[in-house]
Amino acid sequence: MVPLYSLKSLRLDCSIFSCTFAPKTKRFIVGELKPSPFSLQNQLLYRPITTEISENPNNFTVSYLINSCGLSPEGAISAAKWVELQSPERADSVLALLRNHGLSETQISKLVRSRPQLLLANPEKTLLPKLAFFSSLGVSRQDLAKTLAFNPKLLSRSLKKQIIPTYNFLRSLVSEKMLVAIFKHNSCIFVESNCNVLANIGRLRELGMPQSCISMLLAHYTTVLMINPENFGQLVAEVKEMGFNLEKSTSVNAMRALCGKNKLIWNRSREVFRRWGWSEDDVLSAFRKNPQFMIVSEKKLLQAMDLLVNKMGWPSEMIAKYPVVLSLSLERRLIPRCSVVKVLLSKGLVNENLNLGSVLLPAEKEFLGKFVTGYLKEVPQLWDVYQGKVDIQDV
Repeated sequence: MVPLYSLKSLRLDCSIFSCTFAPKTKRFIVGELKPSPFSLQNQLLYRPITTEISENPNNFTVSYLINSCGLSPEGAISAAKWVELQSPERADSVLALLRNHGLSETQISKLVRSRPQLLLANPEKTLLPKLAFFSSLGVSRQDLAKTLAFNPKLLSRSLKKQIIPTYNFLRSLVSEKMLVAIFKHNSCIFVESNCNVLANIGRLRELGMPQSCISMLLAHYTTVLMINPENFGQLVAEVKEMGFNLEKSTSVNAMRALCGKNKLIWNRSREVFRRWGWSEDDVLSAFRKNPQFMIVSEKKLLQAMDLLVNKMGWPSEMIAKYPVVLSLSLERRLIPRCSVVKVLLSKGLVNENLNLGSVLLPAEKEFLGKFVTGYLKEVPQLWDVYQGKVDIQDV
């Protein structure tokens, strides 16, 4: 059990989460200049840009970023605008610490390319306490490495002023297990101001959303709560106008589907379904039943509708009654089951008016018992059809 980390005057207000880094960019210099020329191999390998590197006064930094951090010559020149190394000792210690905590060379390269200033951080006093804290949450070495490579800002923020207060705030709302999930998938909340989150949660509470739904939103769709309160208010109003009850978990999924870039996908999906004959009422009714299906890729929607309508013959309007099927995997669910039913239909073994829901919604064991094992005497190859080993035409 990880204890809540206490600070002397911990208060859940905007001042706790204020950014500790000013927006003004700075160039960092450390150590004494020690020339470190390229090896003959590197000179030959990077000959097209040697003139550019030689004209750069910070050519030791560029050389180090290429040879020790795995950056491309172009990437090294770009990163050298933000950091200047004059000896390798500090940077070598930083890289060693990152390797010791599970980061691969590829992940280190990605981290340095995004946040080269970290090469000048104090490994023992600045970086190690943060790495130890993240590990104490129960994050695995592999997940920690992935998260840091994706969001190296985590190592730039103050442990006492930003990271620990954010942890305490989140822990007061969600379980430790959920908090680990937030860190793995929505780590941006640890590096940004949480004033918006506090304001938006307060609004949801005023509107009657239960803590279980707020925790679900925070754990799985953290970025929704991080948007500007004015935009968040408009989002909540739109969700309510569409007929969602804020006391139900479907409202949480609807908020995610209508937030940010997902709203563009939502609008595109609505146009796709209109082309398949759905009315506006069909779209909204289906969305209220299963909000997630409206933000799957257009390619998948078109493939699924083609399979279910054109190849299986189910009316487009029937799919609107079972929208969850459009969120199911084509390869693992829709295609195998439809292939089996197509064979059974061709041999007259099942009714042509078979309901879509009875085929695609049951658990695998139930489906196999009803549509596969019960017909193996009549169609011995049916199991192979289900597994994709035999084409329908060959049965």
